[in-house]
Amino acid sequence: MNRLYYFPLLLLGEFHLVQNKDLQETPTLGSPKSPRLLITGLTKGGHVYDAYQNHSVFSYQEDSDELYVGGTDFVLKLDVNEFHILEEYPLKTTEQHECHEGSCTNEITVIEKFQDSVFVCGTNGLNPKCWELFPSVSNQSYEIVESYEGTGISPFVYTQNSLSLAVDGDLYAAAPLDVEGSSLQFRRKAGSRTNVWMYDSWVSEPTFISASWVKREDDPDNEKIYIFFREKNSDHSPEADPWISRVARVCKVDEGGSKRFFQNTWTSFLKARLVCGFPDESLYFNRLQDIFVMHAEDWRDTKVYALFSSSWNSSAVCVYSIETIETVFENSSFKGYNKEVPHPRPGTCVPNSKSLSWETVNVVKDYPEMTDWVHSVHYQAPFYTSNHNYTKIAVDRVQAADQHMYNVLLLATDSGKIHKVLEAGSEPFIVSETQLSSTSAVQAMKLDSKKKKLVIGFSEKISSVDLQNCDKYGSSCDECVLARDPYCAWTTSGCTQTVPGSIQNIMNGERSVCSTSTTGDRLKRQIFLQTDLEKVHSVPQGVPFYLSCPIDSYHAEYTWEHEGRQSPCLQMLSNCLHLIPSMTKGNYGSYDCVSREKDYTKLVKRYRLKEPILPQYKEEPMRSSGNFFMNNASGLTQHTMWILLQNIVLWGISR
Repeated sequence: MNRLYYFPLLLLGEFHLVQNKDLQETPTLGSPKSPRLLITGLTKGGHVYDAYQNHSVFSYQEDSDELYVGGTDFVLKLDVNEFHILEEYPLKTTEQHECHEGSCTNEITVIEKFQDSVFVCGTNGLNPKCWELFPSVSNQSYEIVESYEGTGISPFVYTQNSLSLAVDGDLYAAAPLDVEGSSLQFRRKAGSRTNVWMYDSWVSEPTFISASWVKREDDPDNEKIYIFFREKNSDHSPEADPWISRVARVCKVDEGGSKRFFQNTWTSFLKARLVCGFPDESLYFNRLQDIFVMHAEDWRDTKVYALFSSSWNSSAVCVYSIETIETVFENSSFKGYNKEVPHPRPGTCVPNSKSLSWETVNVVKDYPEMTDWVHSVHYQAPFYTSNHNYTKIAVDRVQAADQHMYNVLLLATDSGKIHKVLEAGSEPFIVSETQLSSTSAVQAMKLDSKKKKLVIGFSEKISSVDLQNCDKYGSSCDECVLARDPYCAWTTSGCTQTVPGSIQNIMNGERSVCSTSTTGDRLKRQIFLQTDLEKVHSVPQGVPFYLSCPIDSYHAEYTWEHEGRQSPCLQMLSNCLHLIPSMTKGNYGSYDCVSREKDYTKLVKRYRLKEPILPQYKEEPMRSSGNFFMNNASGLTQHTMWILLQNIVLWGISR
C-alpha cells in the first residue's frame, strides 16, 4: 500500500504542507534489481506542442532524417536531428455532418510509408478517412490528396484498438468497423494484392498489439506476417486470467479462398498461445502490452521481445525466436481436431491459395489454434520481471569494445521514465533510469539504432534521448566500467562513446581491467579529493544537524564513518543522510560518506564539524547588548528551526 505523510510545520511563523510522494518508485540501495543510476533531464532538443495531445503516432525510418508525427488535426514533418518543422499539414475533419460533442476532431492514428507516398488516416469526426501526401512538382512540399475511405484502417475514436503495417506495397490493418468498436479484425486493406479478412470466430474480443513481416531472402513465397495480440479467455473460472496472449500468422502470398469457399478470407491463419511466466508454478503473465521484433539476416535468428503485465501489477519481458514459433505452427496438432491432417498441411503457404482443397481450408476455418504453446527461449522464467508498470519496449544491438554484440532493452514506464536494461550473462542488469517527463507517460517511441538515440512522444512534446550519454557515469575508470553500459567505455578522454581498444567489462563489470588506466587519471582523482570533497561546518552544541552525500550508484552500499565507528545510511530519494539529533562534544570531527560496490570503495563526501568559537565582547550600554543578543538569538533560532524542519521531514519520510 502506498502511504502519503503530511506534516504541518512551523517555520518562522508560517505553516507549510510537506508531502511524501512517489517514494515507492525510488530504487533501494544495495539492490541489484534496482536501476544502478538515476538520470534526469536528458531529452535532447525537441518540439513542444501548442496544445496537449490526447494521442500521437510516429512514422520514422533510420535511413531518413525526417520524422512524421500525427496529432489532433495535423501532421508534422520534423527534422529529427533538430526537431525543426519542415512541413505542417492541417488535416481537420472534412465531414460537414453534425458531430457528437467532443468528437469533431480528427485524431491521426495511422502514418505509413505506403507505395510512393506518406499514407495518413484519422478518426475524422467519427467518420474515418485516409489521405496520401504526395510530393509536389517543385519537390519542395507535399500535396494532400484524399484517397481512401478509412473504415477498417483507422478507428472511429482514438481510444479504440488499432494497428497498421505496410509491406511491399500492401497495407495491413486492424480497426473496428463501427463506432461501438465491434468487428475488429486483422485485414489486408489496400495495395496490389486482394483484400482479405478474418473469419469471425477466430478471435474473441481481441486487442491487437503489433504486426511484423519477417523476410526470407531465399524463400519469399514462404514469408509470413506475424500478428501479436491478446484476446478474451474462454475459461471463465475465478482463478483464470481474463486474457490470453497470442501470436498468429498469415502467408504474405495468401489471396483468400475460391469463389465457392472462403473467398477474400485468410486461408493460412493459425494462432498459438504465447507463454511468459513460471511453468513449474503455473504462474503466467497473460496480458501482452508491446512487442519489439529484432530482425536477423537469417530469419530463423529473428527474436521477438514481448512485454507483458499481470493481474498482480508486475511486468515481465519474455524473448521468443521466430524459429520456435514456426516449429509450433508446423508441427503441433490442431486443438480440438482429431482426424487425419489433410495435405497440404493447413496454414501452408502456396502460390495459389484459391486452389487449396476444401479439407485443408476447413481445418483453418474451424480449428485454427495450435495445441502446443510457444515458450520463451528462457523457458522456466521470464528474462526480466519488475514491479514497474512498463508500457513500451525497444531493443538495440550494440557493439562493445570487445567487438561482441550486446542487446540493450529500453523500457518506458507509465510515469515518463526509460529503463536501460542490459542483456548479458544469466541475469538482466538495469544500467540506468532516466526521467524524461514528470507530467505524462510515453505515447510513442521509435529507436534509431544507427544514431543511437530514442525518439519519444509525450502529450506535451517530442524529444530524443542520447543513448551514449557516458559522462554521467563518473570521472574514473572504475565507475565507467562498473556501469556495464555497452555504449560507453573508458578512454584517455574519460568515460566516452565506445571505440575499439577502450576499457570495458560488459559481462560482469569487474574493474581489474582498469589497471591500464594512466597515472594522470589517478592524479586527477587525488586532486579532486583534496579540493572539492571536504566541507567544513561550525555547529553549536545542542542543535540537531544532518549530513548528506549524493548517491552515485544504487547498487552500492553506503556507510558513514566517524572516529572509527560506522553507521548506516538513511536514504532519502537520491541522497544518503546521517542525522545527529543534538550536537555534543562527541559529535565533532570528520565524517566520511563511503560507498562500496563489489570490490570498489569510494570516498563520496567528507565533512568536518567543529564547535564555533564565540567572540569576546566588552561591556557596552544595555541597548547595544540587547540588540546583539536579539540579533544573534534570532539568527540562531532561524538556523535551529530550519534544521529542525529538515529533520522532521526526514523522520516522516523514513517511517
